[in-house]
Order: sequence, then structure tokens, then C-alpha cells
Amino acid sequence: MTINNRFEQIKQTACVETRIIRPDKTAAGGVSDLLREHFMEVSINEKPVLRLACTPNRLAELVLGRIVTEGLINERSDVESVTICETGNAAKIFLKQGMELLDGGGELNTEPTCCTENKCLGSYRAVKTLDPMPWAAYSEDCIFDLIEKFRENASLHKQTMGTHSCYLSYKGEYQGVFEDIGRHNALDKAVGYALINGLEFENCILFTTGRVPVDMVRKVVMAGIPILVSKAVPTMDAVEMAKRYHLTLICKAWPDSYEVYSEHGG
Repeated sequence: MTINNRFEQIKQTACVETRIIRPDKTAAGGVSDLLREHFMEVSINEKPVLRLACTPNRLAELVLGRIVTEGLINERSDVESVTICETGNAAKIFLKQGMELLDGGGELNTEPTCCTENKCLGSYRAVKTLDPMPWAAYSEDCIFDLIEKFRENASLHKQTMGTHSCYLSYKGEYQGVFEDIGRHNALDKAVGYALINGLEFENCILFTTGRVPVDMVRKVVMAGIPILVSKAVPTMDAVEMAKRYHLTLICKAWPDSYEVYSEHGG
């Protein structure tokens, strides 16, 4: 797999003036750092498939992670090349195998995601299926270490209070934090990083700052990552899906405790 990233990092935030109003009706001038929304169209083998609204960082990781969590590839070697243009508004992915578009390809549909400007430009057939995962060991210390990283890192969130974060651990070693305006995108960036760096998904743990509905569980299971941790809460349907596919799902993860909702065999 070759990656040709021509995109030069652009400023991710903008400073705006505000008025601060207090309960006693006094007002004062203020300044706020806001996130910039970035838009990118993704094609696979010259066919447009996605329009993404994201935070303009780690774009190669984002698009590669997305095709993993959509089930479009089985492994790193399925990807021939990825090119991100100079503006970051277009990503071209070439797979070694063709991609089968389903009926209705080319139609513009809203994707079920927290990023309402994310669009599917066509339907495609996944090459992977959702399968139950093998048992994966983890230690309490590893989970609490990830929780502590949440307290220490995510500089963009500290600056703007506007991002979700996803933290990646591999074989018990912290790999980094991935931030985006959308929790799905942040997770995809972490998955893409693992793919690029040859990290086996079965040895990864993800920690997300976002809530966990079914679509987040599906992404993690599709990638083959056996443990998902969140500081937020899951839905009942997400817990049922996690149990069905043997995903270890840990939520309400805070420095003093966490809750296990699903475990292999649990």
C-alpha cells in the first residue's frame, strides 16, 4: 500500500469574538476558539462513494479506517494506493480488487452518523461479514491507563471543547489520540492508523469519548477489534449486539470505576 498525502495541514480552528452574559445581566467581551468543518469526497477505483464532514487532520487515516469499518477490505494488502489532494477535499483509493456497487449507486443519501453532512454517494457490497470474535484478554490497569490518557490528552478538545476523541492501545501500549468533530470519524482515524502501521486489530483496544449506539459497535466488530471502552453510555441494542459478536464493551469509564456491559462468554 502506498500513501500519497499532498495535503498540507491547515488551521483547524478559528477565533471569534463573543458576548458573555451573566445571571446578574452584566455583559463582558469574550473570545472563543471554534472548530472548522472540512469537507472531503472519497472515491474508490474512480467511483465516488462518500462525502465526509470532518476535522482536517489525519485524512489518510480517516478514509482508510472508514473502508475497514465499512467492511470493504479484509486486510492492508487489499489497498493498492491512497491519494489525498493538496486541498484535502478529495481522496482517491485504489483497491486491488474491484468494488461492487449495488443498485442506486450515485444517489446522495444521508449517512446514519452524528456528522449530518456525511453522505453516501452510492451503495456498495461489503467483502467482510460480521463474525463473532475470539476471546481477548485485558487487564484492569490497561483500561485505567486509557482513562487517564483521556484526562491528559486531546489538546484540540481542550482548546475548543468541540471534538470527540478515540484513544488506541496496542498490546497494552498507548499509541495516540485521534480527534474529530464526529465520534465515528475519530474512531475511523484510530482504525486507519492501526491499518497503516500494521497493528493487528485483534490486539487493539479502543477508548471513545462518545456514546455507543449500534453503529459504533458495528464499526468495531467489522474491524475485528475485540474491546471497546467509552466514558459515555451504550444503548440496550448496542449491548445486545456486543454480546452477540463477543465484543467486550466497557462503558461509564471514569478514573474511579468502569462498568462491563459485555464480555466474551459473559
